[in-house]
Amino acid sequence: MIEFDTEQQFSLLSLARKTIADKLNVETSIEPAAFDEKIYMEKCGAFVTLHKKGKLRGCIGYIEGHKPVPDTVKEMAISAAFKDSRFSPLKADEYDLIDLEISILSPIEKVEDVSEIVVGRDGLIITRGYNRGLLLPQVATEQGWDRKTFLEQTCRKAGLPANAWQEPSTVIEKFSAQVFGEKSLPVSE
Repeated sequence: MIEFDTEQQFSLLSLARKTIADKLNVETSIEPAAFDEKIYMEKCGAFVTLHKKGKLRGCIGYIEGHKPVPDTVKEMAISAAFKDSRFSPLKADEYDLIDLEISILSPIEKVEDVSEIVVGRDGLIITRGYNRGLLLPQVATEQGWDRKTFLEQTCRKAGLPANAWQEPSTVIEKFSAQVFGEKSLPVSE
């Protein structure tokens, strides 16, 4: 997985914010920096998360890389702001109240033994049949969960019983993520 430096993180956050501002027709002076070709061509899974006054306001992403990272960030910024079915579409008067976070995902690995899972480093994907749930690495840390609770909550996210992770027919996968946001790397107008 490529590691994005501070300047690249700033550019991706600026790109996400500018994309949302443009969709809302909100005036902004943000102009994302150009991306070098190596970064532009990199294809990684990525999520964009919106918070409003510290509470989740939208979060959508791809778990695997389908497009160059800047294209994915733009698409997921729009999806998180306007298409997350858990929330109404973002309105212009909320624009200044949101902060953005981007998670760039590593390749996905199958978990053979749950003791391999490190809370705070790993995100989880749990699949059984048509049910699939994903939680980003930072969720367990933010919630103060231990490994067992993280597994149970990912099962619930998949629409499965909390103990489904113990069943042989359940597939558990993990990934890590480089997570950066406006709170730790402010985007200034």
